[in-house]
Amino acid sequence: MMHAKSDSDVTSLAASSPPRSPKRAVYYVQSPSRDSHDGDKSSSMQATPVYNSPMESPTHPSYGRHSRASSASRFSGTFGHKGSRKRLNEKGWPECNVIQEEGSYDDLDEDRGLSRKCQVAIAFVGFVLLFTVFCLIIWGAARPYKADVVVKSLSVSNFYAGEGSDSTNVPTKLVTSNFSVKISVYNPAAMFGIHVSSGPIDLMFSEIAVATGQLKKYYQPRKSHRTVSVILEGDKVPLYGAGAGLTLPSTGGGTVKLTLNFDIITRGYVVGKLVRVKHHKHVSCPITVDISKTKPIKLSQHSCTYE
Repeated sequence: MMHAKSDSDVTSLAASSPPRSPKRAVYYVQSPSRDSHDGDKSSSMQATPVYNSPMESPTHPSYGRHSRASSASRFSGTFGHKGSRKRLNEKGWPECNVIQEEGSYDDLDEDRGLSRKCQVAIAFVGFVLLFTVFCLIIWGAARPYKADVVVKSLSVSNFYAGEGSDSTNVPTKLVTSNFSVKISVYNPAAMFGIHVSSGPIDLMFSEIAVATGQLKKYYQPRKSHRTVSVILEGDKVPLYGAGAGLTLPSTGGGTVKLTLNFDIITRGYVVGKLVRVKHHKHVSCPITVDISKTKPIKLSQHSCTYE
């Protein structure tokens, strides 16, 4: 059976139960920033919020914690991959992975330096090849230009053969002679001059040189003719066994068969000493000499062989 509450009961219940106060707002204390230095100690202190009920205690999940976690999860979803969570830094921002480049820019500079060296080397090799080809072309064009050599005449100044002995006192015939030979040289090259020289110029009796001489080296310009004179001399040259074939009248005069042998060497410097052309020509002329005559003996081009 329900009993109606009296006014005294209502009054006692109201007095026994504490009055409910309105729910207070939750305050958050901001920590000092990392950039702050030794400031007031009060800035490093945190105020403790006042909780009026168990619902407001830190052990119970509050709205503020839930909102902060949800905010962090929103940031994580925004900056991270789908379904992954990013770690937060001290300020609550998500940490991003920083891609670090391996090596330094010096390596790139070195690579560029190597490529430049390679380019310089390639350019140098190409220049050398082109210059070599150019020199070969010039050499091939200058090669056919050989000097023309012609023996013009031979003059007898003196020829004497008599009995005697050599340096070891072996008895034999001795020959003393003096000749003069004229040689004509023509340079047909239009691009370069030539340097003309010779080996020993010998006047042979049998296999023995009874007179010898040598052409003095000289320079001959392009497209030019020149006639040179060379003196051939022999002093008491022993003939040994070959002397038996030399018969001269005791009254003087007579003829002697001799052979003129020599080599002519010409060098042409087309591009300095880098491109040179060299020609070698051997000349052989059989001559019958009348030792009683001093008049020059003229020789035609067909009187000698030129090799």
